[in-house]
Amino acid sequence: MKNDMTFFTSKEFEDKFRYNGDDLGVLCTKTKTVFKVWSPFAERIELCLYKTGTSKEWQRKEMQPEEKGVWKQEYPESLHGMYYDFLVWSQGKAVRTADPYAIGCSCNGDRSMVVDLKLTNPPGFEEDTPPQKEKEQIIYELHIKDFSFDKESGIPEKYRGKYKAFTVFNTNGSYLTCMSYLKELGITHVHLLPFFDYGSVNESGDEKQYNWGYDPLNFNVPEGSYATDTVDGTVRIRECKEMIQAMHKNGIRVVMDVVYNHTYRHDSFLQRMVPGYYYRYMEDGSLSNGSACGNDIAAGRAMVDNYILHSVLYWAREYHIDGFRFDLMGLLTVELMNQIRRSLDKEFGIGEKIMYGEPWRADESPMEDGTIAALKENACYLDEGIGIFSDDTRDAIKGHVFYEEEPGFVNGGIGLEPLILHAVTGWKDGGSIFCPKSCAQIMNYVSAHDNFTLWDKLVLSMYKNNDFKTKYPDVLAANKLAAFIYFTSQGNLFLQAGEEFGRTKFGEGNSYCSAPEINMLQWHQTIEFADLVEYYKGLIRLRKKLPGLYDKSALAVSRIIEKDIHKDGVVSFQLDNRSDNENDRWDRLLIVYNAAKEDYMVTVPKGKWEVLADGSQTNICKAVDKEIQAKAQSGMLLGRKVE
Repeated sequence: MKNDMTFFTSKEFEDKFRYNGDDLGVLCTKTKTVFKVWSPFAERIELCLYKTGTSKEWQRKEMQPEEKGVWKQEYPESLHGMYYDFLVWSQGKAVRTADPYAIGCSCNGDRSMVVDLKLTNPPGFEEDTPPQKEKEQIIYELHIKDFSFDKESGIPEKYRGKYKAFTVFNTNGSYLTCMSYLKELGITHVHLLPFFDYGSVNESGDEKQYNWGYDPLNFNVPEGSYATDTVDGTVRIRECKEMIQAMHKNGIRVVMDVVYNHTYRHDSFLQRMVPGYYYRYMEDGSLSNGSACGNDIAAGRAMVDNYILHSVLYWAREYHIDGFRFDLMGLLTVELMNQIRRSLDKEFGIGEKIMYGEPWRADESPMEDGTIAALKENACYLDEGIGIFSDDTRDAIKGHVFYEEEPGFVNGGIGLEPLILHAVTGWKDGGSIFCPKSCAQIMNYVSAHDNFTLWDKLVLSMYKNNDFKTKYPDVLAANKLAAFIYFTSQGNLFLQAGEEFGRTKFGEGNSYCSAPEINMLQWHQTIEFADLVEYYKGLIRLRKKLPGLYDKSALAVSRIIEKDIHKDGVVSFQLDNRSDNENDRWDRLLIVYNAAKEDYMVTVPKGKWEVLADGSQTNICKAVDKEIQAKAQSGMLLGRKVE
């Protein structure tokens, strides 16, 4: 059977080998264990069983061929706790591979594990449900190791950097850290950097190892380095569930960062099972590298899309994941993303699971004929319930993401006023290369794990030095103004963990494998930057109260009126803040951004207005008359009282 690229995308291949079932991998219950794999070009497949993750082979059995390229073997008993892999034979030669659909694995993932998932549920997990969905979603991006690696986190040493750290609520310190801090902050979602099994860390190595985790090995298994036991493959599953359960109990939903655009190595378990099918190739036969990680998954092919869809659904069902962030979504297709959106909506309710991703790729990649890349310029083809990161907003506020000294609006940039006023509408009124269906498609942010932290970017652009520990008053003001702008823009809100307390990585702009001490949250900074923390808390509280800001409908943009550029660095706009709630206190909002170095007097429209927030406070509620002074390097939010 030929396995060239043309055949993979032909109708002949689709008719003969497309398998739509969701039962590939292993199903293990009290009474049976069923193994199924998809390998249409294999001549025979042998299942190899092991009693542990490192022991010699215990038993070998032939898999039985079925329709659509599926191979099956069934045992009339539970094999829970056994490990396995396959010998895939073709042209008289065998290739050994773990199961691409595995739900459990050995240390470092080279053997798969048979798991009866019911036996991995912590007490009460079957009854676990996410907290009530709020009117506004505040997403907090966090790396599992960063969260608790700092000794001052108060987390017991054996749990530091682990899933179990999230299960500790009271750390008994003199100030709040970890889960108690997150709950007090007021965020609604924690976005966790990749925590499916990745290949760039030795799970049996020391705790000084570090990686962001964008190196997928086993897509449907939790990463073992975050578990307290890396040998027993059930521990990582149970402790991952405990982490999610703990966040749900504390009122926080969980978003999973997923990386379906490439694999850690080309010689992956997918490649070994079906050579050539799961990857994109250039015309000269070389691997496509639009991910800049050495290979690209061939999204757009039937069984590739089937794999990704069922992986997402598996995490949502089995682990109670509340949302998904797609790495380099521009390498995936509009068709696949919309299919995932529809499937999640059908099973869990419309919009119950959030979806968003990076609408770009590192380089060109050959897409399948008839598919549309999920890039920013194609946002109009994406379902309205799929968000995209707004690099336009990010760069307009703080400056170019790659050029450290290039400023944005808040740190001395020139001529950015029109872009800022486009940003507040979620780019719904133009100003970019795309037009979203509504601001619901826009993820507003100014910092993420990639590139410089907000604090570091501001120091580098405003002082051009490497003194990141000094609490410069003007950098602090610029930080507050940056937060004020994206918190008062229409769209979704996303912030990097620690942005609210001046997080620094000491100028490291690509810390994907830097020391954990560089990446970790330094919890003492919540005290040093207590005023900044309180400012963010206040912005979160205000945001949740103001329908003019949290409205995500296609008509939200029509709420914005009277946008004005007053002078260089000073803009303002008004919003209709009415809703169906008769108890609304303010029917209109006036928002001013003053990035200039001088104060500016703002004329207040007719009516009874109150100052709700300014450049230093977010709980003011002070009456104002005809004019008010917008301080230099600050924002101002006023509300008109309902009469």
